[in-house]
Amino acid sequence: MPLATMSIRVEEETKREIEAFCADVGMNPSTAVNLFFKAMLRENRLPFEISRDPFYSEANMRHLRESVAQMNAGKITRHELIPCDE
Repeated sequence: MPLATMSIRVEEETKREIEAFCADVGMNPSTAVNLFFKAMLRENRLPFEISRDPFYSEANMRHLRESVAQMNAGKITRHELIPCDE
């Protein structure tokens, strides 16, 4: 099958780390990218999970905005920290 060229941009440090990793496992970055693409096509998805940090969910951000608004309005209750024996 004829080969085609793809060009991608990565940070310099990432490039160095990928080249070192690939050398350690006996391949080059091109082979690694081809393995990634083959897995993606075989599984019909990215071959790893991608998820958002739940801290930044809309529900949590709304709760944080409401809490800040309450604090700014002076509607807060101060609590002292309870010492821990550990």
